[in-house]
Amino acid sequence: AYWASVSFMDAQVGRGLDALDRLGLRDKTIVVMTSDHGYHLADHGLWQKMSLFENSSRVPLLISAPGSKGAGRGARTLAELVDLYPTLADLCGLKAPDTLQGVSLKAALNDPDSMVKMAAFTQVQRGKNPGYAVRTAQFRYVEWGNGARQLFDLEADPLETTNLVSDAKYESIVQSHHTLIADVLQKDAPPEK
Repeated sequence: AYWASVSFMDAQVGRGLDALDRLGLRDKTIVVMTSDHGYHLADHGLWQKMSLFENSSRVPLLISAPGSKGAGRGARTLAELVDLYPTLADLCGLKAPDTLQGVSLKAALNDPDSMVKMAAFTQVQRGKNPGYAVRTAQFRYVEWGNGARQLFDLEADPLETTNLVSDAKYESIVQSHHTLIADVLQKDAPPEK
């Protein structure tokens, strides 16, 4: 059923883009297609969302923007949904507020090999146990409020089956990724009174 709905969505996006072409609006219209979360389909014994694994956190993101030099090519950069507002503002020639957490992905639309972001963050609340994850080009690192930690090498283990967090060979990776999460949490913390 999931793949049938993906196929259905692809077809509907195609119909929308065809209509824009037919109406002569394609060169004046930015089209964004995304989702708010990914889905598990029994991987890790899970269904739906609410985890910090790649399948739950990763979402489709398609942007069709007039004049983009990289049209039709997949971008290498990491991206987050918080990047949509600054990207759309930039594509429209507007200045986004400096207080936004996201960044414009316009450079990646023009050069799909450019790296606009080096890390993407995810958080989830499971009861009283908050979880935080950082995704870099090669690794996904996860910290749970109960102290559990996970590190996955997504190049060698794309299904996230081997937790490397206790392997001494990855100690510096664990520490650098922990620091990335700690820095984001510090920035997002409410100001002290």
